[in-house]
Amino acid sequence: MAMVVKNNMQAKNTLNQLDKNDKALAKSLKKVASGMKINSAEDDASGYSISEKMLTQMRSLSQDIDNAQNGNSMLKVAEGGIQSTVDILSTLKEKVINAANDTNTDADRLTIQKELDKAVDQLDENANVQYNGKTVLDGSHNNEVIHPGTYTSLVNESLAPNVSTGDDITDLCDVTGRSLGILPDSKIEYSYVIQGKTYMTTLSPVSAYTVGEMFQMSEDENGDTPLATQISTVFSNNVGKDRTGTDVYTVNGNKALIFKAGTAGVNGQVSGLTINVVNKDGTINQTANSVLNNFYEAIRAENESPDNALTFQIGTKANQTVRIGFSDMRATALGLRAADGSTLSISTQKKANAAISVLELAMDKALKLQTTVGAVESRLGFTVSNLTTASESTNASESIIRDADMAKEMTNYTKNNVLKQAAQSMLAQANQNSSSVLSLLQ
Repeated sequence: MAMVVKNNMQAKNTLNQLDKNDKALAKSLKKVASGMKINSAEDDASGYSISEKMLTQMRSLSQDIDNAQNGNSMLKVAEGGIQSTVDILSTLKEKVINAANDTNTDADRLTIQKELDKAVDQLDENANVQYNGKTVLDGSHNNEVIHPGTYTSLVNESLAPNVSTGDDITDLCDVTGRSLGILPDSKIEYSYVIQGKTYMTTLSPVSAYTVGEMFQMSEDENGDTPLATQISTVFSNNVGKDRTGTDVYTVNGNKALIFKAGTAGVNGQVSGLTINVVNKDGTINQTANSVLNNFYEAIRAENESPDNALTFQIGTKANQTVRIGFSDMRATALGLRAADGSTLSISTQKKANAAISVLELAMDKALKLQTTVGAVESRLGFTVSNLTTASESTNASESIIRDADMAKEMTNYTKNNVLKQAAQSMLAQANQNSSSVLSLLQ
């Protein structure tokens, strides 16, 4: 090999190798210090991109879990308000049943009335329960209700499906075909409640009326004439239209006796209905009463409203949501208070008896909403579990891509450290080799 002094190639080669070893050592040191084998796109461009997407996904899933849990907290507040309403309605029904008992005087009923009035005020307090400044049960967060609102529809499916409006009342049979035992000389006492006012009428004798005339509006005992437009009765399998405008049909698809309010919305709702068949001797036809009073509220009266339902974002993409609308739980919407502020009257035995039906329908409204809230709570619980599993799985995948094997990286670090020291030693040796040229110049 020629002896030169201008270019020390051995030293340059060794220096280049030292630089490579130094960079490799720096990378190993960074991986060991950070615990990640990919610290920048330079380390692994595609792996870094995939890992960053997964990190964003995990952060989004974490926020979804928080959203679902916060939503469940709101629903717990709503459930508490509804449960309090259910408890109050249960107590009120007990009091009204007491008021309907003639062991009480009208003075006693007045005392019970005062208790009822205060309890009705508490129903409005329950409806105004708040979560994070949002009033939950006052109807301000309900689902959309089309114009002009919905009509109360009470359905009785216990009568024979072949009944027609031209049949005699005495020919009425139950759904199994058995006669109700309504005698020609019997009478029917019929009452319903609208706007807190109880309308009562008596059809006597029943032989003078057909089924279509069974619930015609005649003058009641107070001299008031109920309007025929307040309530209508038909036999049909089409109950009416719900809040979305969709036709609602009877459960079994057969014709049923339908009591429908004549006016849409809360102000026109029929909040209670009672039918009492009384024999000529004054005894009650319990068989007929059991069948005729076996109705349910198929469509609830609601005012026209835009869609104000609450939305819980529980997914990482747009519109991955759970929505719930809270029906109005105020006393007016439950039929216990009129628009003028007056409450349901139980001043007489007959009015107290009619009020029992009002409280049953109000209880049904509260329990339906409680069921809806409970179902969404359950769904959010499952959602939290699913989101947690998804977050854990994503985290595991991201870990495989990006997390460093510390044992492996420590081995690499030690190797690169030794190589760097060796290169430094060899560079010193290469530099010393050039000095041997000086011996030729002496």
